[in-house]
Amino acid sequence: MIRFSKKIEYALGTLQFLGLHQNTPISARELSIKLKIPYEFLSKTLQQLARSGIVIANYGIKGGYHLAKKPSEIHFSDIIDALDENASVVDCVDGLEASCERYNYCNIKNPLLELQSKIFELIRSTTLEDLLKDFKSTKFDVANLDC
Repeated sequence: MIRFSKKIEYALGTLQFLGLHQNTPISARELSIKLKIPYEFLSKTLQQLARSGIVIANYGIKGGYHLAKKPSEIHFSDIIDALDENASVVDCVDGLEASCERYNYCNIKNPLLELQSKIFELIRSTTLEDLLKDFKSTKFDVANLDC
């Protein structure tokens, strides 16, 4: 069915980590080590998130990344848009009819369009705060969290 890219997966994990450490700027290198994400890949992802206003990058010795907004203001759809990623069930849902030779006589496109609409609504309504609830409701030691 729908499968998110590694970029989205890594971005969500990184933003979740930053959300758990909201008052502390964290370097890309430290995030890479703690989250076990390749540094170069993470750096490029963080740059995209910074350009979109989801994170703020502070440079220098005490620099690092931190959230630009409250977790409740960062929607899953904002992250997907910032990373220029696709979250479609099938290509034709995104207006890529030419990618399917069966588009004109497809029997499943309308049910898939309806399903895609529901998925998009869920993506638009889910926030980073929702992804933090499990951590906030347990007694994790977030200072030493090793994801």
